[in-house]
Amino acid sequence: MHTPLSLIDFCTRYPDETVSESLQRSVEFAQKAESLGYSRIWYAEHHNMSSIVSSSPAVLIAHIGAKTNTIRLGSGGVMLPNHAPYVVAEQFGMLEELYPGRIDLGLGRAPGTDQQTLGRALRRDPRAAENFPQDVLELQAWLSNESPLPGVTAMPGFNTNVPLIILGSSMFGASLAAKLGMPYAFASHFAPQHLEQATAYYRENYEPSERYPEPYCVAAVNVTAAETEEDAERQTALVHRNRVRAMLGRRGQVLNEEQLDAVVDSFQGRQIIDMLRYTAKGTGEQVREYLEWFQGHAGADELMISLQAPSHEEVLASMDILSEHWDA
Repeated sequence: MHTPLSLIDFCTRYPDETVSESLQRSVEFAQKAESLGYSRIWYAEHHNMSSIVSSSPAVLIAHIGAKTNTIRLGSGGVMLPNHAPYVVAEQFGMLEELYPGRIDLGLGRAPGTDQQTLGRALRRDPRAAENFPQDVLELQAWLSNESPLPGVTAMPGFNTNVPLIILGSSMFGASLAAKLGMPYAFASHFAPQHLEQATAYYRENYEPSERYPEPYCVAAVNVTAAETEEDAERQTALVHRNRVRAMLGRRGQVLNEEQLDAVVDSFQGRQIIDMLRYTAKGTGEQVREYLEWFQGHAGADELMISLQAPSHEEVLASMDILSEHWDA
């Protein structure tokens, strides 16, 4: 039996597309993933990004949960220092009551945005991330049958025991997840540098908990699957160009095509593209072989797939091809 495959949906908003159209595509994405047997879909909290509209994972999950039947839905993740743990417990407790047994709560400590948005729009204390371990434990308590504050109950939330997963792209998350005896997910789809070190540390130092006696590791990886190797290469080249354009655009740099060509081939461009180092690309068979290697390389119990393609239609085609060859 192959390692379970799950999906990340960034709720990408393509040029000249409305937010409403992007969200409708996310519904289509989830319905197709469910029909193909993918394990779950995660949505990430991002702010002040015109091309990503998943700023409120809880609201998005509520909508997509009503349009699907069986697939698990979760956050990948909620940036916990942006919120009071009590409020997150209420939100995800509500989701668990609406869609029993289908909800995951992945937790990150990064801001999910730029410093201007972080300090002024979100009004987040710049030191809030220092409290992340304590906030995780408090959130876990609100979702259990033991309130951390006498006379106060998260309702809904109380005794829902929504599964918590620690997210990370460095040794911090691996260490915390191991210490708390929780599942761990590594963001190797955009931060490949510490994958092997972090997942190995997590397994070797795991302290069993009552709910999770064994470690459980999820590793994220990019996939561009196509009918031919040549088409996969074409799509990958466009994905790389779009990634460089988007990263520089967030820094206020607007490039024409000629300028973009030069940057893509520069050291700066290669650094940005290297964020996608762990990418399975090619035909279905080539992608399957890469993912089998990656699963062993990462020591992963589950693979979280980020489908990379220039268009929504190509994303859905990639999802089809991957499903067909992974189950073959």
